[in-house]
Amino acid sequence: MDRSTRPGVVRRVWSGIWRGVDRLRRASINLLFLAVIAVIAASWWSSQIEPLPTDAALVIAPNGSLVEQRSVRSPMSVLQGGDGIRQVLLRDVVDAIRNAATDPRIKVLILEPDGLSGAGLSKLEEIGAAVADFRKAGKKVYAWGKNFNQTQYHLAAQADEVFVNPDGYVLLTGFGRYPTYFKGLFDQIGVKMQVFRVGTYKSFVEPYTRSDMSPEDREATREYLDAAWQAYQADITAARPKAGAGITRYVGEAPELLAAADGDSAKMALDAGFVDGLKSADEWRDFVRGLVGPAADGKGFKHVDLATYISRVREEAHHPAAKIGVVVAQGAIVDGEQPPGVVGGDSVAGLIRQAREDDAIKALVLRIDSPGGSATASEVIRRELALTRKAGKPVVVSMGSVAASGGYWIAMAADEVWASPTTITGSIGIFAMLPDLSGPMAKLGLTVDGIGTTPLAAGLDPRRALDPQIGKLLQSSIEHGYKRFLGVVGEARKMSPEAVDQVAQGRVWMGIQAKEKGLVDKLGGLDAALKAAAARAGLTDYDVSYVEKPLSPRDQLLAKLLDNGEESDGGEPGSRSLVDQTVARLRAELQGLALWNDPGHVYLHCLCEAP
Repeated sequence: MDRSTRPGVVRRVWSGIWRGVDRLRRASINLLFLAVIAVIAASWWSSQIEPLPTDAALVIAPNGSLVEQRSVRSPMSVLQGGDGIRQVLLRDVVDAIRNAATDPRIKVLILEPDGLSGAGLSKLEEIGAAVADFRKAGKKVYAWGKNFNQTQYHLAAQADEVFVNPDGYVLLTGFGRYPTYFKGLFDQIGVKMQVFRVGTYKSFVEPYTRSDMSPEDREATREYLDAAWQAYQADITAARPKAGAGITRYVGEAPELLAAADGDSAKMALDAGFVDGLKSADEWRDFVRGLVGPAADGKGFKHVDLATYISRVREEAHHPAAKIGVVVAQGAIVDGEQPPGVVGGDSVAGLIRQAREDDAIKALVLRIDSPGGSATASEVIRRELALTRKAGKPVVVSMGSVAASGGYWIAMAADEVWASPTTITGSIGIFAMLPDLSGPMAKLGLTVDGIGTTPLAAGLDPRRALDPQIGKLLQSSIEHGYKRFLGVVGEARKMSPEAVDQVAQGRVWMGIQAKEKGLVDKLGGLDAALKAAAARAGLTDYDVSYVEKPLSPRDQLLAKLLDNGEESDGGEPGSRSLVDQTVARLRAELQGLALWNDPGHVYLHCLCEAP
């Protein structure tokens, strides 16, 4: 084509933009159309509600990761097929099992946990306690899976009888923590991480400043992982004594045991007492059909799934006027307003304030599942809790899998602090970390030059090496922040700053250790914390009300369209390749830095993973 007849650059750019907008418009219209259809269908189905079957099985088959609060998906991730893993609310599972224990319509509990992709040990223990109550009510529990990894088996082991597919396995590995260290990469590209910290064990910065685990981090990690592994073994022993007694040999001598079973991993698990029998999927269905009878249509067995059951029992439940409010703080603590799944300082503080101003809410439970983050946001939340106590409403903190660093800071405004025995908490320390990008910029031929009225005029500019005077200011601020942390903890826990310092220094502790050291008041799950809050408020008849930000119309449409009440964030658990999983982990580790928006660049964050 003649050059003179080609469209100009501006026209071509504009045309490309217009085509992109047009595609997005059509996708949005399609999504809206599907949402309208979903709403119409939901309305029709709601008018066709059938009674729950009697003498049925309640089937708990969590498909995804157990969470305290679902994260909100972006429309683009949905349009692109979804990213991440599905999410299952812990409270849905626990509430369903507890209600089923006294529900005459439910005869047996069926656990099918091989879709469970992740759960902290503390969450598994809360489900285990609910299953134990179900069994105490005189009802039987059965579990089956194609395979069981360590997390899945903890849930399955709570059953009266456990079955696995004849071609399946029970894989136990113990606990480990293996961070990715980026210093070698940063050295190659010329990035320097400028670190200011207090706390011998404050290891959050180490993946960016070291190529290996420090002796201090190794020591602290070893201690809490060993404690977690002991707790795991104790849980299995309590549920299945034979299996629990043989865990050490089952893991340590796995090659020999598998060879003795002629390479048959299912037989290996059976011989070791981890399962009671081997059943294929069809044999399992026939087995359960023999327990509860066939479904009304003659296919499968008579049952009700988690989503249907929990929705129905909550509709049927008695709702007293007096309420215990629950605010969930899950995820990294970040300044400002943030969506669910991230602890926004302003957004969580707003929910706490909403609970305080609601006359029907007589006490507040803050459920924390967070490794910390922004120091500024943490203090905003702690202050709002303190105002709630000052207003005369009891405040109780319930720690989930992790409540460390900033997560521990916000807990210090409570009347009472509860932790699971396997909660990761503590990490009382503080740091600031700033990148120096002048090296890679120089390799690209980019330089920065200029002039300011004072040495501080350049500020915190990652394009330049940090001015020494600013570095001194930051270090002084960090040291003051650490003293403040010691003081906040000391006042709340009735300890001297010196005594707090002995258990601080950035070190993490298991819940049971934290109790021994005076960092928490009592050991127990969310249910125990709710009862404690009710007792402080003088309540015997109360409703539990989760104080949450209402979903936007967009998010409501997405939820109606794509959520079945059990799961979100598409993709089957474990369906991604090992390479995809590894790339996703590396991306997540680096993307986490994008959440660092503290106005003072000061952070209370723990590099810790809940076992």
